[in-house]
Amino acid sequence: MKGPLDGVNVVELGLWLAGPACGAILADWGADVIKIEPLDGDPFRGYIHMFGGEINPPFELDNRGKRSIAADLRSDAGRQIALDLLADADVFVTNYRPGGLDRLGLDWESVHAHNPKCVYLSLTGYGLDGPERDRAAYDMGAFWARAGVAASLTLEGQPLPYQRGGMGDHMTGLAAAGGVAAALYRRDRTGEGTLVETSMLRLGMYQMGTDLSANVRLRTETTATPIHQAANPLLTGYQGSDGEWFWLLCLEGDRHWPLVLAALNHPELGDDPRFCTIEGRTENTEFVCAELQEIFRRHTRDEWGEIFDREGVWWARVQHVHELVEDEQAIAARGFVEIPLADGSTAPMVATPVDFDGRPAEISQPTPELGQHTELILLELGRTWEDIAALQEAGIIA
Repeated sequence: MKGPLDGVNVVELGLWLAGPACGAILADWGADVIKIEPLDGDPFRGYIHMFGGEINPPFELDNRGKRSIAADLRSDAGRQIALDLLADADVFVTNYRPGGLDRLGLDWESVHAHNPKCVYLSLTGYGLDGPERDRAAYDMGAFWARAGVAASLTLEGQPLPYQRGGMGDHMTGLAAAGGVAAALYRRDRTGEGTLVETSMLRLGMYQMGTDLSANVRLRTETTATPIHQAANPLLTGYQGSDGEWFWLLCLEGDRHWPLVLAALNHPELGDDPRFCTIEGRTENTEFVCAELQEIFRRHTRDEWGEIFDREGVWWARVQHVHELVEDEQAIAARGFVEIPLADGSTAPMVATPVDFDGRPAEISQPTPELGQHTELILLELGRTWEDIAALQEAGIIA
């Protein structure tokens, strides 16, 4: 079954992660995505050396299902190719910095004048306005560092945690895809393209919105909390006797406490004012956490899981990413999808997080090689083989 964006033509001018992540989501949703790359390729292709030089799984994730054309946009002929593609495009996705797009003549005003129906997505580090609009970002800068994510997770006196790859990029790409969908809906009613803008700074601020909203309204400061000092000892992490972690999810403390008490099999705690009310647990949280941890060390995590499920206690395993590959629920939730490879076989990859009609995305083509579709796309634009040969000879395309 075709995706909901079947028939939507997307031109992507994106590098590294955030812009291409949005393009990949739109491709998963059925759009025809043409990725314009510089002659030496999206620099993320070079990340292949991190994986032994054979495959590049992160690049595959954010570029599968697209077609690639390689052109030198610094040349007049290269820019004309981009403009020709944009003339009939429904969506333009870019995470180039604003100043660079201005120099290329691919800023919002220019593209809108060229194709008023085109939805223009600008995905930046810090936004289109302000003194730092052209500051180099990456999500490790604008999202992880600048938006307060890293500092909010760091205990006092401890070094900052190192960010895993693409955390802010993928979330920003997902937000951008939602914005594109809304703009397409608006265009169906008005016939007019829209400037859709998002940034990794804004995504980080929204992700930290629970803390940030309290700061904006009350000027409270956010500090990291050790798990053994959680305000609610029934909403934090513990270890079983095998050293494996689990997380109690008893947010409504007084509602859930009787269930936890039954699971613990320590009825005497039901009469202890430090345990039996939410006020008592909050006031004595460090003591309560320590006592519960001592009890939890008497069984393995799996054994506690059986007890919790029997007594109706809400909980979750704390897992490493590599454990998800074998996680029965992650598989049942369609967290992985089969992607075609260039040799005609398929391989499992991570699914983007939205499905339609209870079906996984149907990706019809593999991650493209650099410039794999250059000639075909130019032929679709009406260029002749003689035109294409001239562009190749001039070093405009690859």
